[in-house]
Amino acid sequence: MEKKFQYLLAPMEDLADSCFRTICHRYGANLTFTELNRIDSLARNNKSSWKRIKLFDETPTVIQVIGEKEQFLKKFLSKFNPEKGFSGFNLNLGCPAPNFVNHGIGCAMIKRIAKTKKLVQILKDNGYSTSIKMRLGLNQFEKEKKVYLNLINNVNADFFIVHARHGKQGYNEKADWSVFAECVKTGKNIVANGDIKTKEDVEKIRSFGCRGVMIGRAAIINPLIFAELKGLTVPSLGKVKLEYEQLLKERDVSYKYHQNIFKHLGKVDGSFNELS
Repeated sequence: MEKKFQYLLAPMEDLADSCFRTICHRYGANLTFTELNRIDSLARNNKSSWKRIKLFDETPTVIQVIGEKEQFLKKFLSKFNPEKGFSGFNLNLGCPAPNFVNHGIGCAMIKRIAKTKKLVQILKDNGYSTSIKMRLGLNQFEKEKKVYLNLINNVNADFFIVHARHGKQGYNEKADWSVFAECVKTGKNIVANGDIKTKEDVEKIRSFGCRGVMIGRAAIINPLIFAELKGLTVPSLGKVKLEYEQLLKERDVSYKYHQNIFKHLGKVDGSFNELS
């Protein structure tokens, strides 16, 4: 991971399309993440899944994947050819959706250390930078047992993005930033995620020793947030909207992204859900 403090755009379902990722990188995001992609769907050549990981420019982009089957991961990687902008893979261990958790993946993978190690090793054996996005456990009990520290200590990922909530918590419940200091003490590269919106928030996160911040919902409302947090001069939000619309015209992107982005862009209250 870069030594300089990093600003990351979160993976957000039906929101973080290639156009929005380009805009956020243009205005300060060091690294962006695709929407969540099922490893088994990619292995089976699902067209819509492969379309979601297509990169259109050199925007630094990490492809986020979810799953547990090693054979599917190997099959997908045998077909995968990195495009310009590709910056590694991220394994999702944070999604609390029942259709994932009930199959032992997403948030339910946090305590599956052996399985996670195997998946990470496959990615690294293929020469790819590999990170993990995780919550603090599936529920309050797992958080109290500090399963998240066990994972960080025992898995050899390049960096860990820690969403400071457990799987049963919604976004109306405040993220518990107190966990970041102990995560950093593991000696691993930690990126903080959860309720980070202001320069003061970033300074607090930096004081814990984190290597960066990941921002999701706040970026949908204001894609200029990365530049603002860095103290850079920014254009009007109206100009950004026009740039986004131009990118949509140039790329073969589903209209749903246009609808979803403009539903939230510039609004004060971003009451919508991320997957992890």
